[in-house]
Amino acid sequence: MYDFKAIEKKWQAEWERQRLFNVKADPNKKKYYLLEMFPYPSGRIHMGHVRNYTIGDVVARFKMMHGYNVLHPMGYDAFGQPAENAAIKNKSHPETWTLSCIDNMRTQLKKMGFSYDWDREVSTCLPEYYRWNQWIFLKMHEKGLAYKKAAIVNWCPDCETTLANEEVIDGKCWRCKKEVKQKELEQWFIKITAYKERLLDDLDRLKYWPERVVTMQKNWLGKSEGVEIYFKALPSEDREKTTGQVIPVFTTRQDTIFGCTYIVLAPEYPLVKKLIKGKPNEKKILEFIDKVAKESKIVRTASDVKKEGIFTGSYAMNPVNNEAVPIWVADYVLMEYGTGAIMAVPAHDQRDFLFAKEHRLPMRVVISPKGEKLSADKMTEAYEGDGVQVNSAQFDGLPNDEAKANIAEWMEKTGIGKRTVNWRLRDWLVSRQRYWGTPIPMVYCDKCGIVPVPEKDLPVVLPKKVEFSGKGGSPLSYVKDFVDAKCPKCGAKARRETDTMATFIDSSWYFLRYCSPKFDKGPFDKDETAYWMPVDQYIGGIEHAVLHLLYSRFFTKFLQDIDLLNFGEPFQKLLTQGMVLKDGEVMSKSRGNIVDPDEIIDKYGADTIRLFILFAAPPETELEWEDRGMEGAFKFLNRVWRIKENLKEKADPSLVRLMHKTIKKVTDDINDFKFNTAIASLMEFVNAIYQSGADKETFLNLIIMLSPIAPHFCEELWHSLGNKESIVKAGWVKYDPTMLVEDKVTIVVQINGKVRSKIEVPAAIGEDELRKIVLSDEKVITWLGGKAVKNFIIVPNRLVNIVV
Repeated sequence: MYDFKAIEKKWQAEWERQRLFNVKADPNKKKYYLLEMFPYPSGRIHMGHVRNYTIGDVVARFKMMHGYNVLHPMGYDAFGQPAENAAIKNKSHPETWTLSCIDNMRTQLKKMGFSYDWDREVSTCLPEYYRWNQWIFLKMHEKGLAYKKAAIVNWCPDCETTLANEEVIDGKCWRCKKEVKQKELEQWFIKITAYKERLLDDLDRLKYWPERVVTMQKNWLGKSEGVEIYFKALPSEDREKTTGQVIPVFTTRQDTIFGCTYIVLAPEYPLVKKLIKGKPNEKKILEFIDKVAKESKIVRTASDVKKEGIFTGSYAMNPVNNEAVPIWVADYVLMEYGTGAIMAVPAHDQRDFLFAKEHRLPMRVVISPKGEKLSADKMTEAYEGDGVQVNSAQFDGLPNDEAKANIAEWMEKTGIGKRTVNWRLRDWLVSRQRYWGTPIPMVYCDKCGIVPVPEKDLPVVLPKKVEFSGKGGSPLSYVKDFVDAKCPKCGAKARRETDTMATFIDSSWYFLRYCSPKFDKGPFDKDETAYWMPVDQYIGGIEHAVLHLLYSRFFTKFLQDIDLLNFGEPFQKLLTQGMVLKDGEVMSKSRGNIVDPDEIIDKYGADTIRLFILFAAPPETELEWEDRGMEGAFKFLNRVWRIKENLKEKADPSLVRLMHKTIKKVTDDINDFKFNTAIASLMEFVNAIYQSGADKETFLNLIIMLSPIAPHFCEELWHSLGNKESIVKAGWVKYDPTMLVEDKVTIVVQINGKVRSKIEVPAAIGEDELRKIVLSDEKVITWLGGKAVKNFIIVPNRLVNIVV
């Protein structure tokens, strides 16, 4: 058994001593930027990290051995709420806790033998990094992209802080379990919507991104072309007269407008309280609105959650037929989408259908499948397909696709609607009432208003002395020395902004900082970045498919617009690796199914983990952890280790031929991220070596192919056979194409189209010789039974079909 503990420790120290993986920009070398998404420093790496970073490390080492100048950095996404919570819990400081976690994780990552350029390490919680968050924010403010406005937020009165939707559980604060309210607060936003068209259009350039991720981004951007239709509110006592109050409704299905039997407003819709004022059920409706306000928007729009609503007592006039339709308020309509009001067509929308059935609301068919007649009374579900217009006035008989365009044109001519484009994307709320984040570089002056901090005064540094009580909003607001400031314009007394930035800001450009992490004249050196960027291969979890990747794309386009970058997309190729499971479930402390990487390293070594985690499943799929698989991987490495004890002077020709085939297969598979099949080929090759024996050259080629996967193990074997430089500098093995041609091939023999025999013949055999061999085969003679051969058809190197 090889001494993995001594070997891994030895080579980790040697690689660090040699600074083997430290790189510099070199215009004479072809570059390759390989990046895995950086971790949050929780203090421990888990098997998800191990899988992600092992995949990246194999590719990085593989590219190095192909002569690329490989940038492979690591850092930490180090700001965020968990550190602040840990400080409250442990009565420590977030910085102390975070930096201690980083030290622990760095040690663990080094134990795995990853080929990082540690001189480029970045931690987003350090002033030398977040200074440039502030600088970019100021640039966005200059361009009118960073602004402050009032917004409705989830507010915990007990903790006195805003909460993300995901932090509201059953209407209560996830931390203190007290009821959450909706509150209007002045908040900072970034106008990402200014880039919506480019963010959408440029998705077509991402040819090497998973289709699933591209689709998720398109859906998040949510471009919809439709019509805004102008309903008018009616006083409940007189449905013939309108109040003049317009309720614009956006729809992509204007072909169904004649089937609208009610409209629905979001509970937050500004007109609701006016519509219900003085109505008998006003109190009941206000209670409903208050109840919905406590619900997560994710829950409100979930397809598997029952939708609730209440009639306002008021009506609106449908402008296409002057019909009065009731106005409802329901939880499934949000102000953030469209206009905050929808037209309900229950016969042709399943959600409306279920709501109408629940509340006994009318429905009317306006589209029927061609040749059929639908009856609203007999429908068991909405008909959402195409068909012919019915009950649609002058548009009856038209195919609904044609009617869509005609109805839109008619609405614009008559002034009852207009064609418009709606987007799901909203501006990015970046304010957080937290301490552990980047201070927003603004001050408030009674005379001058909101004033940006001058660039020369950056960074605005987080104060060290701060109390964490868990209450009272941002701890920064209680630090007098931080809050008190001078106005940069007039010099008068001013107060500093105490909100910090959302941590997605930190991760939206960190990949650029890696190119020149010590640069102090800007967020990055333009020349260095021009050489290294864009990232050639990005690797990370599918959970980041929308927000992080969308924000990174947005930041890149903005930085391109202010002439810091000469490209608009940050990541050329994207791989989203699957999760690591144990007993069919994602590993977590609460489930008690955690596998600690340190324990596995101590028992089997880092190379065994790497081998197993790559062999157990393709990278895009989920991986089920199995202890037996670890044992199998360890046994395989020991089998390879023992080969050097019995090397021959010369390998058999058949093994040499298999070696060249294996080189091609492993090379192609690693290029295609098919690590499991590459390892399977290496295992087959090792089995063949045990049958016939290998010479030194064959064994060295095996070691080179295995080295990106098990680097410490292979480095030791490489040097034990007399090599002086690292195996990383050896260059990748090449195969001889002539050795891939088979000496012999198996020919399938058919008689009248049915397989009757298989024979092995020389690959270069002539047709006449092949005919003689086939017709003298015992099985063929038996099946022919003396019948005359009418035709003898040959498919070279594959098939013979005899027609009798």
